[in-house]
Amino acid sequence: MRCKIGLQDGFPTAFAVKEPKDMDGLCSFIDLIKCQVTLHRHKPDAKAGQKWVTDNGKASEIGKRGFYMNDIREFLSRRPLLFDGGMGTYYKAAPGIECERANQTDPAGVQAVHREYLEAGADAIKTNTFGLPRMAAAHTPGWEALAEAGWKLAEAAAAPAGAFVFADLGPAPETEALPAAQVYTAVAEQFRKLGAKNFLFETLSSDAGILEAVRTLKAAEPDAFVLVSFAVLPDGYTREGLYCKDLVRRMSESGCVDAVGLNCVSAPGAMRTLARSLSSALPLSVMPNAGYPVVTRTQVRYQGKPEYFAQELSGLAADGVVRILGGCCGTTPAHIAALRAALDALPETAAPARAKEFSTPETKPVENEDAFLRKLNAGEKVIAIELDSPRNADLTGYLEGARKLQAAGADLLTIADCPIAQARMDSSLVACRVHRELGMCTLPHMTCRDRNLNATKALLLGLYAEGVREVLAITGDPIPTAERDEVKNVYQFNSRKLAQYIVSLAGEDREMPTPMTVFGALNLNARNFDVELRRAGEKLENGMSGFLTQPVLSEQAVENLRRTRETLGSRAKILAGIMPVVSQRNAIFMENEINGIHVDEEVIQKFAGLDRAGGEELGLAISLEMARKALPYADGFYLMTPFNRVALMERLIAQLRTEVLQES
Repeated sequence: MRCKIGLQDGFPTAFAVKEPKDMDGLCSFIDLIKCQVTLHRHKPDAKAGQKWVTDNGKASEIGKRGFYMNDIREFLSRRPLLFDGGMGTYYKAAPGIECERANQTDPAGVQAVHREYLEAGADAIKTNTFGLPRMAAAHTPGWEALAEAGWKLAEAAAAPAGAFVFADLGPAPETEALPAAQVYTAVAEQFRKLGAKNFLFETLSSDAGILEAVRTLKAAEPDAFVLVSFAVLPDGYTREGLYCKDLVRRMSESGCVDAVGLNCVSAPGAMRTLARSLSSALPLSVMPNAGYPVVTRTQVRYQGKPEYFAQELSGLAADGVVRILGGCCGTTPAHIAALRAALDALPETAAPARAKEFSTPETKPVENEDAFLRKLNAGEKVIAIELDSPRNADLTGYLEGARKLQAAGADLLTIADCPIAQARMDSSLVACRVHRELGMCTLPHMTCRDRNLNATKALLLGLYAEGVREVLAITGDPIPTAERDEVKNVYQFNSRKLAQYIVSLAGEDREMPTPMTVFGALNLNARNFDVELRRAGEKLENGMSGFLTQPVLSEQAVENLRRTRETLGSRAKILAGIMPVVSQRNAIFMENEINGIHVDEEVIQKFAGLDRAGGEELGLAISLEMARKALPYADGFYLMTPFNRVALMERLIAQLRTEVLQES
């Protein structure tokens, strides 16, 4: 073979000459590669006339598709960039073995996958290192060597094709001991030392630590190209409850990210719809799964056909909505080849067009505040009272008790969500029934223990439709150990992330016309109250409006309440927990078996020898005393009903109104 190098339309062009006489042409071709000029392979076009010949005799057009290998920004300004597909699902790793291990155990197999995607027409490939941030966070020995091996394999595969190589970083866990930013920075720096210029942070459920890590990377490598991609469900939310428009906006406004997009979880059609709803000054990227998974006992399969995949995505490129395309789980070289052919059939485009902003139809105004919230926000002291839902399917007695508490002067009924991890009637369903039949404001508790994202969202939409405007977001007590083999904890959220998700459901083009008000729990009896107070501040930053505290039954709890008010100020609404102790046995049980409750020994001893009536009278007296001490630092009270003793709580509400609140 003899290659002849020339220029056409300002781009390097190679011409194939069938009968070689010497090696000049080949040397020129090698020099072209050394000068970092890439020759982009794709299907031959009879109209082009410019071709080059590979070692195996296959011809590919270059002509106008030539570009500078080290200038990805120039490339994106002229045409869409096509990535490879899913390494982790295409490379068949042994069960239970991380795909990244194959960089050392089966380098030929990994490189073969890279080459298949390149032969399919990919402009860029990802290193087989998706799991490295997780490994680095776990201090897995040898993760650095896996990074090096993965980088060298990808580089070696990409060089003959002149393709871009992206250092691939999957999500890093965010913990107090090891922040995600620290993990991302360590892994990115490892790749930078190896020579990486292009970085892909992908399949992220949140942006925790990303911008900090990218800024650190850009300080060391100013010309680095960084693509950040989030994994979102078809409704636009990540599994941590963050909305794609918010995430894309933050990346676009950061000043350090070069491109942003979506990948994984969603199939092509859903991701196409999501991409059209986004607006960003940065190039947009989409890398959907081949389809939705079919899970069998032994494997996960994706049935989406390459032709459909190409059809759905190529339209986004044709409209200028996205500039970066590729595939995630289930996508194969066949999917990339189909998309390559579809992209090659498109005319060249100049700068990408901005996604259209869609206007929302006019809707009737919706009342965002109920009577309780109006009173609370007006600065009036409020009384919320908790009444546990029944253990059976009969709500008759419960509704009667709620009616009595309402008549006594309670502003709000709160309903615990299976407290102590024991099943009761669903708190949200009970809240809707009480609100519908009694017209009483309700605050259902919602734990992170029992529901995934879908179940949580479905329940929240139902609550809003029923007129319930506030919810208490809590982590939830874990299921007792003996039951864990049969009944599993979920914990897809923690309380902070749940709050963030709830408030994110409201806004333009979203599910709720106005936001729900989210309260959280505050443990005044925490052993390390400094940590509890810091977390309270984080909860406010994540969308909570205030807190219901654990019972105030000690001088230390009063002092911690004072600190809370001093630290959080007026931005937090605080309802001080008041729970009547009704017997010495009751006091001892709460002190020893109920998490978050502390009863002073002095209080426990006061109940010695008292009968039921005497215990209730003393419990009322102590509750009123604690309420007086808590009132200067609280916006109201959160009363907890012991043993469903409604009559006792009617008396407490009446005395709080006449002897405590009026005195203030």
